[in-house]
Amino acid sequence: MRAWRVHEYCEPEGMSFEDIPVPEPGKGEVRLRNKAAALNFFDILQIQGKYQVKPPFPFTPGAEVAGIIDALGEGVEGWATGDAALAITDGNAFAEQTLVSTKKLFRLPKGMAFEQAAAMPIVYHTSLFALRDRARLEPGEWLLVHAGASGVGMSAIQIGKAMGAHVIATAGSPEKLEFSHRQGADHVLDYNSPDWVDQVKSLTAGRGADVIYDPVGSDIFDLSTKCIAQDGRLLVIGFAAGRIPTIAANRILLKNISIVGAFWGGHVKAHPAYPATTQSTLESLWDQGKIHPEATASWTLAQLPQAMKALANREVTGKAVLQIS
Repeated sequence: MRAWRVHEYCEPEGMSFEDIPVPEPGKGEVRLRNKAAALNFFDILQIQGKYQVKPPFPFTPGAEVAGIIDALGEGVEGWATGDAALAITDGNAFAEQTLVSTKKLFRLPKGMAFEQAAAMPIVYHTSLFALRDRARLEPGEWLLVHAGASGVGMSAIQIGKAMGAHVIATAGSPEKLEFSHRQGADHVLDYNSPDWVDQVKSLTAGRGADVIYDPVGSDIFDLSTKCIAQDGRLLVIGFAAGRIPTIAANRILLKNISIVGAFWGGHVKAHPAYPATTQSTLESLWDQGKIHPEATASWTLAQLPQAMKALANREVTGKAVLQIS
């Protein structure tokens, strides 16, 4: 089978597209014949050696796939060859076939395309974990979502609306603002504008945002502390802008705000049953028409380096997805 391999830390064009043996599923695993695989920003960091998870060389990156089961490992029950599924993988997604633990394997929701399914697991699981379990978002509260046109931003807007929040989204271009609005954001703001903080205050009648969803970090985090409401919760999702910010503790004290970490991967490691219950909730939201993953599927598996470059250059709206077969 064909798979992308990383033999040393490199930029996307330094990866190698190779023929490797087809893997055989072990106990509790299935093998997927992949139809689509989704990209995340951390995939790029991982091949560059900048991510906290560093698999041994050579490795195949990628963590989200959707496809058809073509082999079952020992002890697998409730699944059959030919079943359509989506999965969160421990790497190895950017290949024609991938081994998956049944603990992170989910049935393809009715009516969902493979490209949408590949775009769903990590970002939608992350946003539900962040908004429901970490921030305790309540109906009627104001939710500010940064990078609203990104994969995590898209999912946060949709889930926030499903939870009954008033949603403000930020983005950096007219096209991305329009995309964010299409996802359900009530208001969209250009975070390149010097007065976006004042606009948040104006939209919330001076109150500020009750919950702020921040996958960007850097200056966006710093400015967010100026438009957060009393008793607000600022969710730390990631640091796409590069700089990891800090905050003076007196800001936390004076407004009674909470700085809340939302590291979904760490939570899943501590609570292995969590993904199954989360996926059940997300499937219900899909069935109700409240979430709808949007995938930019302009690339084939062979074009992974180009897709990674587009993602790194902020040229993607929604999720970047590879069409595999």
